[in-house]
Amino acid sequence: MRSRSNSGVRLDYYQRIVHRLILAHQEPVTGLFPASNVNSHAWIRDNVYCILAVWGLSMAYKKIADQDEDRAKCYELEQSCVKLMRGLLMAMMNQKDKVEKFKMTQSPYDSLHAKYSSKNGLPVVGDGEWGHLQIDAVSLYLLILAQMTASGLQIVFSLDEVSFIQNLVFYIESAYSIPDYGIWERGDKTNHGEPELNASSIGMAKAALEAMNELDLFGARGGPASVIHVLADEAHKCQAVLQSMLPRESNSKELDSGLLCVIGFPAFAVDDAQLIHKTKDAILSRLQGKYGCKRFLRDGYRTPKEDPSRLYYERWELRMFENIECEWPLFFCYLILFHAFQNDKRSVQEYADRLEKIMVRSEDGTLLVPESYAVPQDLVGFEYQKPGSQLREVVGRCPFLWGQSLFILGRLLQEGFLAVGELDPLNRRLGAQKKPDVVVQVVIIAEDNEIRDKLAEHDLHVQTIAEVAPIEVQPARVLSHLYTYLGRNRKLGLSGRKSRDVGILSTSKLYSLKDRIFAFTPQFADLSRFYIASDNELMIDILKGEINFLKSAWDLLGRPLVTLVLKRIHLDQDKIPLAMIQTMRKLKSGYINGTRVMLGSLKDFLNTSAITDLSFLGSTEDGYPDRLHPDVQTYLDEHLLRSFSNRSTMNLRGAQLRPRTLRRRMSCKGAIKKTRSINVDSDNLGMEGPSPLTERRLSSVVPPPWLQANKQSHVSVFATTPEEGPSSPNLLLGNELVIRENIYPVDPHGPNRSAIDRRSEFVRQQEITVPKILIQRHRAETNFADTEVEELIAMLRETENLEEQGDILQYLVDTQGLDFNTAGLGFKNKSDDNASAMAGAGATPNSAKDKANATSTPKTTSTPTPGGAAAASTANSSSSNSSSNINSHSHNISNSSNNSNNSNSSSSTNTTNNCNNSSLNLNLNVNPSNNDSSHSEGMLEEGRVVTVRDLLKGLYEKACQQKLWGLVRHTAGMLGKRVEDLAKAVTDLLVRQKQVTVGMPPNNEHTITAPLPEGELRQLIHDAYGDDESTAMLTQELMVYLAMFIRTEPQLFHEMLRLRVGLIIQVMAKELSRTLNCDGEAASEHLLNLSPFEMKNLLYHILSGKEFAVSSVARGNLSIVSCKSSRVSKKSQIGLGDPEGEDALMATIDDRQGQWLRRRRLDGALNRVPRDFYSRVWTVLEKCQGLAIEGRVLQQSLTQEMTPGELKFALEVETALNQIPQPEYRQLVVEALMVLTLVTEHNMVPTLGGIIYVEHLVHKANQLFLEDQRKVQGDATLCCAKIKDGKEQQQAASGMLLCGGAAYICQHLYDSAPSGSYGTMTYMSRAVALVLDCLPKHGEMECAIS
Repeated sequence: MRSRSNSGVRLDYYQRIVHRLILAHQEPVTGLFPASNVNSHAWIRDNVYCILAVWGLSMAYKKIADQDEDRAKCYELEQSCVKLMRGLLMAMMNQKDKVEKFKMTQSPYDSLHAKYSSKNGLPVVGDGEWGHLQIDAVSLYLLILAQMTASGLQIVFSLDEVSFIQNLVFYIESAYSIPDYGIWERGDKTNHGEPELNASSIGMAKAALEAMNELDLFGARGGPASVIHVLADEAHKCQAVLQSMLPRESNSKELDSGLLCVIGFPAFAVDDAQLIHKTKDAILSRLQGKYGCKRFLRDGYRTPKEDPSRLYYERWELRMFENIECEWPLFFCYLILFHAFQNDKRSVQEYADRLEKIMVRSEDGTLLVPESYAVPQDLVGFEYQKPGSQLREVVGRCPFLWGQSLFILGRLLQEGFLAVGELDPLNRRLGAQKKPDVVVQVVIIAEDNEIRDKLAEHDLHVQTIAEVAPIEVQPARVLSHLYTYLGRNRKLGLSGRKSRDVGILSTSKLYSLKDRIFAFTPQFADLSRFYIASDNELMIDILKGEINFLKSAWDLLGRPLVTLVLKRIHLDQDKIPLAMIQTMRKLKSGYINGTRVMLGSLKDFLNTSAITDLSFLGSTEDGYPDRLHPDVQTYLDEHLLRSFSNRSTMNLRGAQLRPRTLRRRMSCKGAIKKTRSINVDSDNLGMEGPSPLTERRLSSVVPPPWLQANKQSHVSVFATTPEEGPSSPNLLLGNELVIRENIYPVDPHGPNRSAIDRRSEFVRQQEITVPKILIQRHRAETNFADTEVEELIAMLRETENLEEQGDILQYLVDTQGLDFNTAGLGFKNKSDDNASAMAGAGATPNSAKDKANATSTPKTTSTPTPGGAAAASTANSSSSNSSSNINSHSHNISNSSNNSNNSNSSSSTNTTNNCNNSSLNLNLNVNPSNNDSSHSEGMLEEGRVVTVRDLLKGLYEKACQQKLWGLVRHTAGMLGKRVEDLAKAVTDLLVRQKQVTVGMPPNNEHTITAPLPEGELRQLIHDAYGDDESTAMLTQELMVYLAMFIRTEPQLFHEMLRLRVGLIIQVMAKELSRTLNCDGEAASEHLLNLSPFEMKNLLYHILSGKEFAVSSVARGNLSIVSCKSSRVSKKSQIGLGDPEGEDALMATIDDRQGQWLRRRRLDGALNRVPRDFYSRVWTVLEKCQGLAIEGRVLQQSLTQEMTPGELKFALEVETALNQIPQPEYRQLVVEALMVLTLVTEHNMVPTLGGIIYVEHLVHKANQLFLEDQRKVQGDATLCCAKIKDGKEQQQAASGMLLCGGAAYICQHLYDSAPSGSYGTMTYMSRAVALVLDCLPKHGEMECAIS
């Protein structure tokens, strides 16, 4: 340090500069800085950056305060900072209603404004007139507020302001999933006002959340009420997304210099030193110039080619801005600070020198930082030719206060007036340093003494819930409820935290509340949630994953503490499952999956765990901060009693059992199976149902499998099969329609299978194009409502078999609806016939009491049915088979026009017909709310209504206990259960730049590109699969597993942009059918019956491409086992006996044979592409006029708009490739594109000519392959390389290949390795040479082998 006086003089010099350049512009009333002398708007971001120099200078004075005036100067400077920060706080508090609204809507129109009037702090432009949603600005404000408060400034004065700032924390909490306009206020770089996810915003939000956590806004003088609380998981989500994005800024900006403020000062948001350097190097290599850095590639702002008369750019003109973007000296200021914090003096000096050269000197010799440098209009041509060669001129403001402020900070650091720690009192800069290993503490608690004793038998000693007192153990949902009280404020109208999610980081702490201590069990262990929680193996698997996650993510004081309660429900046949015992032993050993753990009791860990004080639960607003909020008090009192008590399950077996002789098997068997829609049998995934030839181009039309067997034309496939059983004569009611109604395909497997099986197969094949047609029997002569339902309920009470109960209930749901009341059915009572007939005619008995049900279809009538039950059937728009009557509307429409003539008459006759038979007509929607009117005396069981829904719930819980997973999935779907974390899981995938599609391609696939609320997601999935509840449930389940994998093993998802869940399900079923050697129907049954743990395991094997075998476990469940080598001959054949002799030999040969086909199918279904694939396609596109894939043309103009590494471009290519329904065919198209990229990369020709039809290349390659096969008598001579005769020609025209290869490509080509003289790449290259005109056909070519 220099001598006192000298440094004092130097500081006074900086004080004058700061005063003249910065403080002179501060508005005296609001404390805000206007943008310039002519523009009075004050931007949040610019204002915060402007004041940093003032804050830095005040701290420099504080250190040398040897004279009184130094202290005075220090105080003046500090108060200027307080004035500005409070000015911004007031401006934002004026918009408190927006903060409240935004928590719910997250809409750009409800966001805080990005700029205010510097005169009075009021809004200056309307909600929709500016890209206001800039999360990075609000986050920067909170971050600097935290740093200034930590340095000793008091900015926040009252508890109301504290609760407003707590709500600002909620405002930025979900930054990782909210697209915003970003640091340059533009959103998408075409400037059309489309917000996008920006890495710079997410990074700034992460920094603000971490800085605010447990911060006392009143500084040293505050109490518990002025502390801000942040859930650690929210900050961690931001970090995970940030790490997956960097060095990319957003979908349209592959790189952005704005990221410098995220990897260095002020945010220090990245913990991974390698990633910090990778990002910095990317920015320096691609954006740095002589005059600073470009903001991002093709940034048209203030360039001579920009049209100043309009805000937005045309898509094609972005290419013009390449190489002439403005350069901003501001970024040299960031780089100086970046290196100063790294303590790299040489780089600091280097950038300081470069900056000095480009600064502007004012008249009095002060150095000013200009806003940006642009290429002059007349030199643009030269700059295009040789980028970086021309002199540039200053454009924009000078001095640019944001840059000037950072420049002064840099100077203060360089000259030793400030140490880096003073600019970062919260020590954020140390985040990237290596941390010591985390030890995870695990506590296992038994629900009661019995379980404790069972564990003791295995030498595992634990306490019971009662024994851990005074510490109270609660499920995570209690914590999530308590957190909703955080930040509530009646005066400001703020309602507290909206998100219900509490992650593992939050439940791994202890919480103190007055004199009580709470421990919370993790969210995944909450059994009231979803059925996957009742699969013990999966829960153990998730636990291991979470412990592993804690090892890397924990950065709080103390050690993480995972508390688990072992309950009765976890027992398997009254024993503790082996998997649990093994895991506990592992935990006891001190290591699990490479993480250090300690197993102990809660009281041992009290001193080593993190403890958070839930002080915000006091009723401060009512003046009793020491008492609990009354609502919290009642909540806790209610919950603490019952949160861990068991719910009793409903008993399905009633008292009125009927004699066995009366029992008759109804038409319910297989009711659940009928709803299935996974198609495996056909060799072409994704092509279901006879799609009309006109709809799709020929290459993709593959008729369904039963066409192959029958070799018949489309029409004759449909024949009517007479119903089996005694009731088939009843079909001929003299009503033509009835016969037509019952159309099933003729069964290729001969008449030996029951019609029900045939039906279910038909339904499966009809999944997309033909609505499901399931007509239940309609007996004219029996009383339907009386007999059938009566009998079914009686059967239900008798049968022990859960599958059978499931079929009966499925039938009841289809015919009667979920709210049908079954109470008291079991004996007959015909007194109500007349009422029923009246109702059928449209009159409404008891209409005075009847309240119209808002959710039902427009015609709401109440029908007191016999038996005194209120029958309600909800005609669900999506379930086309929920009709018990012939006049089902969807039917009349779908069964071509020839029925439509008599449909009206028939439905009217039916209606009258039904009334006379007192049977239940579907068109009458019965209101469940009128129980009072329609109940006869004594019909309630235990005094309550028992609806079909209640019976289903009971069945669901039993199935969960007995681990019948197929039934569990189906009943969960019928009950409309949803995975709690579904929206979160989808968001987890989307924010890591993976799009998700649900449904089966090609006709029913829905792409999810932006986070959706839970309800909409469920509806979308439901619509995509129609009535197939099991597959809809499976889809939700798989999305949760995909999200788990992307959190824990992101490398599985490399080079995948879209996750197509429908295709993944089909591939899973296909793999099972291959491994188990069974047909498609059996395979999809096996798939739906896999336990959640095995399901996740199978998904993992498919994602990682590892070979696996299937082994059978107890109770007929399957288990997926990895095989080390790809040749596993003894694959267990489940339930098929051992294959003998030759069969076994065939199986092993077959397995090696299909290897490449299988790999292509897997990669195609997972949408995997080679490395740098999209940027290479970009180079091909640059050299031709377009690429046509399956009817979609990628135009050359895309290269004008997008840069090679841009995510938007990759999505365009992906969308074109997704048009191809067959995964293996898609992979060949990708291979063809790769061959084209080789042509362009070796610069063989200057241009590739016009539009290239990529499929032509593939088909040409196939042709060449077949010619070679004929020459060498290869395998393909058995199918496609056969010499064709007339019959085969005709068959080929109908779209069939003998070998079942997709899209007219021989199966054997799919199964060839890429390399080698008969490899696919060889044929592709030959095809490219033949098809492209631009390649020389004859003569020598230079062939350089690299």
